[in-house]
Amino acid sequence: MRILLTGKRGQVGSELQRALAPLGEVHAVDYTECDLADATAISTLVRSVRPDLIVNPAAYTAVDKAESEPGLAHAINAVAPGVLGTEAEKLGAWVVHYSTDYVFDGTKVGAYTEEDLTNPLSVYGRTKRDGEIALRDSGARYLIFRTSWVVGVHGNNFAKTILRLALEREQLTVVADQYGAPTSAALLADVTAQLIRQWQREGDEHFPFGLYHLAASGETNWCEYARVVVSEALSVGRPLKLAPDALRGIPSSEYPTAAKRPANSRLDTGKLRKTFGFELPDWQYGVRHILHQILDDGE
Repeated sequence: MRILLTGKRGQVGSELQRALAPLGEVHAVDYTECDLADATAISTLVRSVRPDLIVNPAAYTAVDKAESEPGLAHAINAVAPGVLGTEAEKLGAWVVHYSTDYVFDGTKVGAYTEEDLTNPLSVYGRTKRDGEIALRDSGARYLIFRTSWVVGVHGNNFAKTILRLALEREQLTVVADQYGAPTSAALLADVTAQLIRQWQREGDEHFPFGLYHLAASGETNWCEYARVVVSEALSVGRPLKLAPDALRGIPSSEYPTAAKRPANSRLDTGKLRKTFGFELPDWQYGVRHILHQILDDGE
C-alpha cells in the first residue's frame, strides 16, 4: 500500500510517520515540498504519488493569527481537504483527515457528539468545519477525526509553553473556564494506524468510514492541565521557579485573545469506541507520557 502523508514535521504528522511505517510505503511531505495553500500543487503531488491512502494532519493551526489571515487559513484548512478528496476519488483512494473541537461554539451542556450542529466562533474553527464539508462532498471515502487540545513531543504546544514559563516565573495565571481533554499526538497516530489495519483486513465493503470524535478520556481545564505539567516536571527533578499552587485560575474574560475559544470542548467518543471496540486512555496518561519524553530530551 502507498500512503501519502502531509504535515510530516507537525505534532501529529511526526507520530504518524512512526505509526504508518509498518503499513506500507509512506511518502511524507511538509509545506516545503507541497504548499497546501496551492490547489494545483496538491493535485500535482497526488497524481505523481498515486497513493492508495492520503493521511492529512496538516493544517493552519495559528488560531489567533488566522483572524488576520483568513484567506490563507481558508486555503489550507477548507479548500485543501476538498482537493485531496477529489484527487483521491479519481484514483480510488481514500482520505484520513483531522479536525477540531473548535467547530463547536462550546455552549452545550455535556460532551458534543458527531450529530451536534457545528457553530464555530473563529476563523480557524470555520475553516476547519468547511474542510470537513469539502472532503465529505468530494465523493471520496474518508475518516474524519475531530480531536481536542493536541499535545506532542514535536512542535509547539501548551505543555511546552508552560514548562518554559515555569522556568522563568514564580507566579502564573491560566484560564480555568474552558474544558476539554488534552489528547496526545501519539494516541491519534496509533488509533489511525489501528483502523487502517482494520481496513486492510476488511476492505472497503465492510469498513465503517465516516466522521468520529477521537480524544483522550476524562476532562480538565487549562489551569488544572498546567498544574499537572508543573507537578510532573518537578517530580522528575526538573528545577522550576513555579510551584503548582502558584498557578492561579482566571476566567477567559481576563485573558482576551483575537480568536474566541469554545468554553466546552468536551467530545463524546462513544461512536468511535462502540464502532471499533476499544477504549481510550485518560488524558493524564498521555500527557505524562509526552512530558517524560520532552523532559528526557532536555527541552
